[in-house]
Amino acid sequence: MKKSEIGLGIIRIPVDILMILLAFIAAYNLRTVTNLIPGVTLELDLTSFPSFNDYMVFTGKGILLLFVIFALNGMYSLKSSVRLGKELGRVLMLATTWIMLIIAYFFIMREFPFSRLALGYAWILTIFFVAFGRIFIRALHLSFLKYGIGRRRVLFIGNNAVSEELTKVFSKDPHYTVIGTLNDIHDLEKTIKDENIEEIIQTKSDLSDADAEKILEFAREHHLIYHFVPDLVQVQRTNIEMNSISGIPLLSLKPTSLDGWGRVMKRIFDIFGSAIGLIILSPFLLITAIAIKLDSKGTILFKYLDDGSRVKRIGEHGKPFNFYKFRSMHPNTHNLRYTELAKLNQREGTPMVKIKNDPRITGVGKFIRNTSIDELPQLWNVLKGDMSLVGPRPHLPEEVEKYDKHHKFVLSIKPGITGLAQISGRSDLDFEREVQLDTYYIENWSIWMDIKIIFKTFAVVFAGKAAKDV
Repeated sequence: MKKSEIGLGIIRIPVDILMILLAFIAAYNLRTVTNLIPGVTLELDLTSFPSFNDYMVFTGKGILLLFVIFALNGMYSLKSSVRLGKELGRVLMLATTWIMLIIAYFFIMREFPFSRLALGYAWILTIFFVAFGRIFIRALHLSFLKYGIGRRRVLFIGNNAVSEELTKVFSKDPHYTVIGTLNDIHDLEKTIKDENIEEIIQTKSDLSDADAEKILEFAREHHLIYHFVPDLVQVQRTNIEMNSISGIPLLSLKPTSLDGWGRVMKRIFDIFGSAIGLIILSPFLLITAIAIKLDSKGTILFKYLDDGSRVKRIGEHGKPFNFYKFRSMHPNTHNLRYTELAKLNQREGTPMVKIKNDPRITGVGKFIRNTSIDELPQLWNVLKGDMSLVGPRPHLPEEVEKYDKHHKFVLSIKPGITGLAQISGRSDLDFEREVQLDTYYIENWSIWMDIKIIFKTFAVVFAGKAAKDV
């Protein structure tokens, strides 16, 4: 999902809240005007009409109730294809339901609202103000799309009537830029790279199983959104969504549930978790820094390689980022893993390197590695947004270069300080098993899984061994 889609989706919340607040304030002021309608005097009982402060308390409760009603009815879906007219109709319907609930509350409690007319004003003005806010956000989104911000570049695979029909539909949709149709999948990789494709739609149904698998693997490797049009409605699989465009069934393969609000929730969780972690663990970070400095020469953090270049790890979608961890080895010994220590590698035949009885590790380094204290500075990476608290481990650029195609799926999301693989065997895991666990995590993510993995990480660290399941 595009960052512009997420940003504009989130903006709906404060805009709605602001519009409802303005509607209530306007309703309060309107009710105090007793000659609003010429020739008609609207009496106002000042003894029962609340003060502005009391009215604002009532307003806060009303805003909260309408927000919950909107949220439960999908009004804050980040990727919404609902037409504006339908969206405004839902605003009318849900706002009417909201005001009826408020009236029902007063009736059940045998209380009378301070002013039925003020409630009527609030209802009507809320509908108009919220509708105005939604129209403003739509206009803002369309202006972004006009300048190419947030538009998705889509390619069709299959030169047939279905592709022609969908091309007409997508060409009219400002969210998409249709690049064209491809019939020979052997040209797929070149076309994707040359045209910077972000989504592919497969309408070609006569592909062999091998070719279909190749397309799917390619989409996962390059982090493309993949849709396909089935001949028949197929068996439901994990993370498959079914939509209909112009009456044509379209199945979309979602690489992960970590999209839309899932992505927002995970980021909020990461920000709070890393910030609290840095504050609580600051004494341990200071003590560790002093111990490293007293134990051996060199920097406190492992930030530079032997040639003086910055230590990097590969993050989401294969993008490198500056990586932080406590130094646990003697300076200028990193490259020995590829030269004179290469014969001690326990993970030969995989992209990873693990040196048995590594002589580069310092005394303090051995302790902080065994207790995972050396990983704590990565909380700063999480706070910056390079990493997540939970996710696949970030690997070195030279290791990622050795990935097979199916390994690259783990780059679909941000790497984590801990993850499903880390609590299931840590560095003793076979690399293929590690990829399988990370793939499972990506495809089945939930915030509760993250919480469970974090708690199990503590158990693994304190017990000195890995947990067996999640």
